Amino acid sequence: MDLTVGPNAFFWTAEAVRDFYRGLAEAPVARVVIGEWVCSKRLAFWQDEIPGAIETLQAAGKEVALTTLALITLKRERRQTADLAAMGLPVEVNDLSALPHIPEGTPFWVGPMVNVYNEGTLDWLARRGATRICLPPELPLASIARLARAGAEAGVAVEVWGHGRAPLAISGRCYHARLHDRAKDSCQFVCAEDPDGRDVDTLDGTPFLTVNGVQTLGRAVTTVAGQIDDLRAAGVAALRLSPQTGGFPAVTRAYAAALAGDPADLPATLARLMPDAQFADGFVAGRPGADRLAMRGPG
Repeated sequence: MDLTVGPNAFFWTAEAVRDFYRGLAEAPVARVVIGEWVCSKRLAFWQDEIPGAIETLQAAGKEVALTTLALITLKRERRQTADLAAMGLPVEVNDLSALPHIPEGTPFWVGPMVNVYNEGTLDWLARRGATRICLPPELPLASIARLARAGAEAGVAVEVWGHGRAPLAISGRCYHARLHDRAKDSCQFVCAEDPDGRDVDTLDGTPFLTVNGVQTLGRAVTTVAGQIDDLRAAGVAALRLSPQTGGFPAVTRAYAAALAGDPADLPATLARLMPDAQFADGFVAGRPGADRLAMRGPG
């Protein structure tokens, strides 16, 4: 089992993106998915950093893939998706409408926004050319194990969501714009004010979810820190870590150390690295995702 870093979900400055991938080049991860997967309007502000980031990561021995959007709706977005297949890197599909732009027989990856819930779906994607699939974060261990076995038989590496605010939904509406009484087309990129998402409470003040432009995320940091042995035994090929601000290389080192040694220390290490975070791990145990079962830490 090794580590994959997924695409950044948030709107960061070009400088922050540049610094993030430079730091990630030295991190103990096997592969990185890069690109915009939430809102295509953001891409113009940092897309010039992508070629340099790819070069830096590949020079450090990382495998690199490019992500599609999780919701492709505009002609401009369809053209951008078609261009990805011509860049000579694996494409990670997060919207099945991207598949017509990937030539038959061309290997591709599948991201966590595609609902791969059963062996039939996995087999169909494998026949279409999928070589790596990151499962949706809400699957329990029994389903993960069945899909990992099916993946092994089909020659597909199966990943699970290992760390980060879980991606729950994508919408045509922009929650950030709405919160600031702005239309989506004149959002003024207000999501940049919340580089790890905007926390949302219920009307009675109960912590609830996190919004990130058109994306809904879990409020807590979903982690499998207490479930690594179970996932390894199930045949999972990799854990996916989702980018965040502040100390992310240290987070990757903590997971890598747990994979190489005693995973029992990982929950306490994460609690120390992220003292203000709430952690959750209910999904793998077949419970509500916000439940904190095996995890030991603040929150």
